[in-house]
Amino acid sequence: MNKYDSNKPIQEITSINNPKIKLWSQLLTKRGREAQGKFILEGIHLVREALQADLKLEVILFSLEKGYPDELSLAGDLFIEIIGVSDAVLAKCSDTQTPQGVLAVALKPEWSKERLLEQENGLVIVIDGVQDPGNLGTIIRSADAVGATGVVLGKGTVDLYNPKTIRSTMGSLFHLPILEFDLLDLLPLARDKNIEIVGTSLQADQSCYELDMTQTIWFILGNEGSGVSASIQPYISQQVIIPMRGKAESLNVAMAGTVLLFEAGRQRGLHK
Repeated sequence: MNKYDSNKPIQEITSINNPKIKLWSQLLTKRGREAQGKFILEGIHLVREALQADLKLEVILFSLEKGYPDELSLAGDLFIEIIGVSDAVLAKCSDTQTPQGVLAVALKPEWSKERLLEQENGLVIVIDGVQDPGNLGTIIRSADAVGATGVVLGKGTVDLYNPKTIRSTMGSLFHLPILEFDLLDLLPLARDKNIEIVGTSLQADQSCYELDMTQTIWFILGNEGSGVSASIQPYISQQVIIPMRGKAESLNVAMAGTVLLFEAGRQRGLHK
């Protein structure tokens, strides 16, 4: 890692009208994030996770009143700008009612589709229109927990860099490739690679526990209300059902994804 110049004085910004603050506050909107290719991380836990994962951070802002957190001392070893700011500035760049005293501006990581398509024994979750930030965050955390090789977010899916989504991932979004891609362009390529593309259906004859998940496999999870879109259905090579003994009609999409991922993990030796 490159060393940070410890002799460089830490800057201070106290005015919400500062041009930098105006620019960073735009990252609270999807349009601003897309225009700048950046996003905001808030809280010591997320910023520390980002540092440990070597995510590219442009700047760390901390509350002058609370002081710089000792837990983020790692940033002192990197070429990251550190700026002390007023609480009014933190509030301007935060989407929470009570800012946590530290936030960072990060560059969106870039991943290639080839990394997923060429992965041997790949385990990928494909998201088709999941709308709830908490659901998407849970799916990403489960994918991270079992060692999945990637997550693909199709059109209509909630923005990964929405602050609520970021918080719900608890840092797992830094631990595996997450791509945003048009599924109608990507899934034909996966099919050409003979990748098993698996969906869930209450009408399926095969249990998820009967499916061989040791091969390269992509699971598709659809919208909370309408499921997988009609245009995506033709690319599904197998449908499975998650057996349920109780009277519940179905599982929440995040729970269904978690069941599938952990069964894949079990078959791949996660239980050992």
